[in-house]
Amino acid sequence: MTIPGGCRQVRWGAALVLLGALAVLAPARAEITQSGPSGFSSDHAEAVDASPEAVWKAILALPTWWSDAHTYSGKASNLTLEPRAGGCWCEAWDGGSVQHARVVLVLPGRVLRLHGGLGPLQDLPVEGVLNIAVGVREGRTRLRMLYRVAGAPDLGLEKLAAPVDGVMGAQFRRLKALVETGRPE
Repeated sequence: MTIPGGCRQVRWGAALVLLGALAVLAPARAEITQSGPSGFSSDHAEAVDASPEAVWKAILALPTWWSDAHTYSGKASNLTLEPRAGGCWCEAWDGGSVQHARVVLVLPGRVLRLHGGLGPLQDLPVEGVLNIAVGVREGRTRLRMLYRVAGAPDLGLEKLAAPVDGVMGAQFRRLKALVETGRPE
């Protein structure tokens, strides 16, 4: 079946994905880039002293860089990540399990996109989108972790922006440290 303009939509979609991946090439930063009652954005990006391939491999090894303190079970080793569309970032332990996020996009070596309300956001009617991207700028590998959260204005999400950004920043630093030193701390 041919969809009029479908090819054009695919090209535009591919271009938007590429633009998102290229955004990883922005200068170093770690900040809340937007915050208000209906949402916020937590953006962390830096150069990493490693090849893009090494950074990508580390991203997919999520349990090795995620902090035990930010799991339901208290053990990051209980985390799993299925790097495919529809895959699960899940945690399972004796007596419980949780889906932290659902994988919606994998561009191997470049972008991992997940949807889910992490931590305290899971109990709220919000949409969270986490993009973890790898790129090269001026010959240096760049890593970016952008988490955007949106919900109804009556949720007062601006109150959660700083704590969530703090957690995301800590995980970003752990991932960067793992790639550069072999240890997340």
